Amino acid sequence: MAGEHYFTAQPAGPADRRRVEVELAGRRLAVQTAGGVFSPDRVDTGTQVLVREAPAPPAEGAFLDLGCGWGPIALTLGLLAPAASVYAVDVNERAVALTRANAAAIGTGNVRAVLPAEVPADVRFDLIWSNPPIRVGKPALHDLLRTWLSRLADEGEAYLVVQKNLGADSLHRWIQAELGLPCNRHAVSKGFRILRVSRGG
Repeated sequence: MAGEHYFTAQPAGPADRRRVEVELAGRRLAVQTAGGVFSPDRVDTGTQVLVREAPAPPAEGAFLDLGCGWGPIALTLGLLAPAASVYAVDVNERAVALTRANAAAIGTGNVRAVLPAEVPADVRFDLIWSNPPIRVGKPALHDLLRTWLSRLADEGEAYLVVQKNLGADSLHRWIQAELGLPCNRHAVSKGFRILRVSRGG
């Protein structure tokens, strides 16, 4: 559909669900994807870089996959840390439904796929992993990050993967200047930066 994006709440295009085989957390898995969600045919390069380069998650805690798509990051977190509570959040209702179905299919009962308003207001996150929707534009992206990075726990960390050519360095500066949060470049790979954001330094 012209003008429609994967960050549309209710994609108007056909869902055409299909089965795709992917590797997550060292396991070969079959998942469902569909049109109208981000990277429906594979685990995109940025997400591959994030899950490979970010430190292993803690054994437990409250985790957030911000902009979950069909669920590769949330499912990875759920597999790596089965005692954690993983919130998979997206404005795209089709993406949330797919992540929910995929979590059930592979047995990650600790993954909760929800719309943003369905995350309890009192939850603070020990870990955030995100391949944020850069193409929503800077104002919307900044609002998104301002909202969710403010919900990091005192010792929490966020790892954001951003393509260098799509503004990783300017986003790095913005997080430091506008949010006042410590931010450093954790890793660089395949044209992507992984930014580490924390509350405690």
